[in-house]
Amino acid sequence: MIKIIIADDHPVVREGLKQIISQSKEMIVVDEAFDGSEVLEKLDKIECDVLMLDFEMPGRDGFDVLKDIQRLRPELPVLMLSVHPEDQIALRALRMGAAGYLNKVAAPKELVNAIKKIYSGGKYVSSSLAEKLVIGLTSKEPEAPHEKLSDREFQTLRLIVSGKDVEEIAEEMFISVKTVRTYRDRILEKLNMKNNVELTHYAIKHKLFD
Repeated sequence: MIKIIIADDHPVVREGLKQIISQSKEMIVVDEAFDGSEVLEKLDKIECDVLMLDFEMPGRDGFDVLKDIQRLRPELPVLMLSVHPEDQIALRALRMGAAGYLNKVAAPKELVNAIKKIYSGGKYVSSSLAEKLVIGLTSKEPEAPHEKLSDREFQTLRLIVSGKDVEEIAEEMFISVKTVRTYRDRILEKLNMKNNVELTHYAIKHKLFD
């Protein structure tokens, strides 16, 4: 029996995921979590074989939580869930150690297969993402500017364009205000932009946030 913990801040989404999983006799949801802090608390107390982790939860985002999981439970397969386009979030999540990425829209059809794949030690990506990866390997087109950002810079960018000020970002990322400003300066330089308005326009164009 594959033991699963679901981490998502929306009760309706969690219930929907549980219903999909209940269709398989090989899987069981052993617990649920509302945010990143609760995820880490549950993992410290409850045995599970797979963690389903929503990318966007209150407080720390999925990338931040994934880093802690990699440090505390590196052997645990993590399936990242999100409503964001695969090519914007999935590749970065996989590079950070996630075992798979699933867009929530595709969950009803693909969730059980994705869980089985990562539980058996494999990596899960959708067929459309796999095709994009192949095209990316053979394409001569340069990568998008935001692909040059580090994980922390990318996280800072998303928080900036969501409307949060420097102090709020520092508190959420557990870093100093000075460090946030340093990240912002690097982001502006790498994207060749001058201010937050330009960053927001760029993020909307590339669908980097909801």
